[in-house]
Amino acid sequence: MKKIGLSLIAITLIAFTACKEEKKESTKEVEKTEEVKREKETKSNSEGTKEIYIQLESKSESEATGKLFFKEIDGIVSMEAKFMGLTPGSHAIHIHEKSDCSSPDGKSTGGHWNPTFQDHGKWGSEDGYHKGDIGNFEVDEEGNGKLSMQTDEWCIGCGDVNKDIIGKAIIVHQGIDDFKSQPSGAAGARVSCGGIIQ
Repeated sequence: MKKIGLSLIAITLIAFTACKEEKKESTKEVEKTEEVKREKETKSNSEGTKEIYIQLESKSESEATGKLFFKEIDGIVSMEAKFMGLTPGSHAIHIHEKSDCSSPDGKSTGGHWNPTFQDHGKWGSEDGYHKGDIGNFEVDEEGNGKLSMQTDEWCIGCGDVNKDIIGKAIIVHQGIDDFKSQPSGAAGARVSCGGIIQ
C-alpha cells in the first residue's frame, strides 16, 4: 500500500513537471513570435519613413538660427521649420546646391538648387521655378517665424538627381524673394544656413 502511494505521488510529480515544462516552452514560443512580429513592424516603419533634422546656424554677422524637420512618407516630403533671431517682416528661404555652410556669408552653398534648369520663380508657377524656390515666410516682432509645406517634387536619399535633397543646404535670406529677378529673386544676404545631411 505504501509502495502504491509513493508511486502515485511520483507519477503526479512527473506529470506536473512535464506540464510545467510544456507551458514554459509554449510561453517562450509565443514571446519569440511576438518579438519577430515587432521587429518586422519596426523594420517596415523605418523603411517606409525617412526623417532629417537640421539646425540652422547664423551667417553674415546675423543672429538668425532655426530648426527644420523633413519627413518622407509614401513619396511625399513634408517640411516643418521654425526660425529665431530674424528681423520682423518677410524673409526668403531656398534650398541651395551644396551642403557646405563653412563660409561666413553662406556663399559656400552655391546658387539655388535647380536640377531641371528652370528660371527662378514662385513655387508651382507655370512660368517655371527652381526645385529650391521655397518662397517667403513671415517673422513676428520677437524675431520668430515658421513655415510648413509638402511636396512630391523632393525625396530624401532616393538618388534621383532631380528630386533628392540630400547634400543640399537650406538658406534663409535677409530680404524677400521677388520671384522675378534672375537667378535668385534678389533676396539679399544669407543670414542662416544648414546642410541637409543624413
